[in-house]
Formats: sequence, C-alpha cells, structure tokens
Amino acid sequence: MKSVPKKRSKPRKRKRAFRPWLLFFRFIMWSLVAGIFWCGYLYWVMNNYSAKDTYPKADAGIVLGAALWGDTPSPALKERLDFAIVLLENGTVKSLILTGGVGGRSSTLSEAEGMRNYLLLKGVAEDKLLLEKKASSTYQNIVFSRNIGESKGIKSYLIITHDYHAARANEIATFAGLETKGVAGVQSRVLNEFYNDTREVLAFTKWKLDWLTFTLGLRSPE
Repeated sequence: MKSVPKKRSKPRKRKRAFRPWLLFFRFIMWSLVAGIFWCGYLYWVMNNYSAKDTYPKADAGIVLGAALWGDTPSPALKERLDFAIVLLENGTVKSLILTGGVGGRSSTLSEAEGMRNYLLLKGVAEDKLLLEKKASSTYQNIVFSRNIGESKGIKSYLIITHDYHAARANEIATFAGLETKGVAGVQSRVLNEFYNDTREVLAFTKWKLDWLTFTLGLRSPE
C-alpha cells in the first residue's frame, strides 16, 4: 500500500518586531545625509561668487552693516567701508547708504552712525551719506535702505559687502525688488574663513526658511 506523501507546509513568515529605535536611527542618518548635501550646496553657492575689477555705475551703494567695536567699526567692517570709498571716488556710485542698527553691547551708536563717523574721518563728504539706523538683519538692511532710497529718488543700487555674504545679499535684494547693478564683495584679510563660512551657511539657511514663509503667505515680507 502506497503511502500518501504529506504536503509540505508553507514556511511561516516571521513577524518583524516593531523597532522604533531603528526608525529613529534611520531618520537621524537620512537627516544627517540631507544636512551634509544642503550645507555643501550652500557652500558651493557662496563660493561661486567672483569679484569683478569694475562694476556698473549706480546711483547709490548700500554698505551692509557689521559689528562695531565700541563705537568704532570692526576691522571687517572697515574693509567694507574702505572698499566703498574706492567705489565712491572712482564714480561707480554717487552716494552711500549706510545701514545697520545697534552696533554692539559696548556701543552707544548704531552701525550706520559708526560707519558715518569713520567715513567722515577718511574725508568723505557728509552730503554723500544716507543713514539707515534700524535694521538688525540683512533682509532689513536691504528693505529699509530701499525705502530710504525711494524717498530720495534713487533708482539703482550697488550692494557693498564681503564676498562670502554676496550670494545671500543678492537673493534678498532680488526678492525685495531692489534695482541692483550687482553685489560688490570684498575679500577679507581679517576674518576667519572657516568660522564665517559656517556662520553664513546657517544664516543662508535661515533666509531660505524666511523666503519660504514669505512665499507661502505665512508671514508678511514687510
């Protein structure tokens, strides 16, 4: 009598245990990878800027503020101001808008006032200088300077800052509808490159988030 072969039972699928720690680990790793790519992208954007020997002529140069040491411009801010003097003297810009609010913990002046005093000591005529004394960010620097310029009949601008700051300043100016002839960026000899690039990546990221909230209508650009 032939024996009936037994049917093989299907292998049982093992139930995978829910491992929240594994999901969390994967989330952290993917976030880390995304963060590295994002920082690399912004670093590339920042360093894709190249200074020019000459810039198109503009009605006014907007000198973006930076910290004061006491009531005196910091060495980095002096670099921007010395560059602005050259652009003013060679006729690239007709006047300067100095923009920046409270200059620092130990300062009694706004950044704009500290810059004005420095330029006056360098022989720049006071009637060539316009002051914006409230801004506390690059976005405000540009928007508040635009408002002052419009009240004075200024039509075109050249933004004056450091090269590492140029890409973000240009994006903000475009968003704000500023009629710019470009961004004149000076290369620093006094700043720590690694520190400033790292800081600028964070500031650029913040601007991208601000841009997103403005664009989606979650916040008012004004």
